[in-house]
This record gives sequence, C-alpha cells and structure tokens, in this order.
Amino acid sequence: MKRVVFILIGLVLVCFVGSFLAIQIVPYGRNHQNPPVLQEPTWDSAETRALAKRACYDCHSNETVWPWYSNIAPVSWLVQRDVDEGREKLNFSAYGYGDEDETEEIYEVVQEGEMPPAIYLIQHPEARLSQAEKEQLLRGFQKTLGVGQ
Repeated sequence: MKRVVFILIGLVLVCFVGSFLAIQIVPYGRNHQNPPVLQEPTWDSAETRALAKRACYDCHSNETVWPWYSNIAPVSWLVQRDVDEGREKLNFSAYGYGDEDETEEIYEVVQEGEMPPAIYLIQHPEARLSQAEKEQLLRGFQKTLGVGQ
C-alpha cells in the first residue's frame, strides 16, 4: 500500500513539474521592452512626480521596472495583464496621447487606498505611501491633472 501511495505522489509531482515547465513556453508576459516615453504631464513639482513614480509608474507608465518573477509563468501573465490594464487606464508616459477619461478616477482610488493595490505592496513596500505622502500626492494630482476639485 505504501508503495502505491509513493508511486501516486511521484506521478502527481511529475505531472506538476511537467505542466509548470510546459507553460514556460507560452510567450505572453515576457515582452519587457517598455515603449518610449512620449509625454508626461507637466507636474506641479518634482516631489509630486517622485511620489507618482514610486507608487504608480510600474503599472501606469512606460517606465515599468520588471521584477525577476515577471519572467516565470503563470505569475508573468498576471504581471503583464496588470501593466497592460494600468497603461490602458492611465499612462503617465503618453499623457495627452490617448483617452484620459480615467484620469478623474486616479484621485478617488488613491484617496480611498485602492491604489497602489495591496497585492502590489507585498512585493514593493517602497510604493506604500504614508498619510502625509498620500495627501501630498493628491494635492499634486489636483494641481497637475485638475482632478479631485
């Protein structure tokens, strides 16, 4: 009986490892070439830009810093999806080149603590803003983007 259990555990492990290795050939999530920066907002201050860069730019700009785990599927798929969706909603590196309809939302989601998302902060604690930094960033968004008025 023990032998059968060990064989079954071995088969499960082989299937798991084989599946993990097989999904590594899926190309989605591996193109880590950032598009060029076209135009940023005219920031009200260097401090606002620095706070936005620290807390927002990995998903909302063409200056994404791709962590090591963004090369390993299936996590690479999730990271790529988050960056694609973030850039689609608001891209600070192509500001004025697209549809900025979502710009008003940025103030609300930062104010309510929804951005940066908690799952992002686990691996990027430097993106966590103190209450004072959050308030400064929100004031900067008001002055720079004309939101939250």
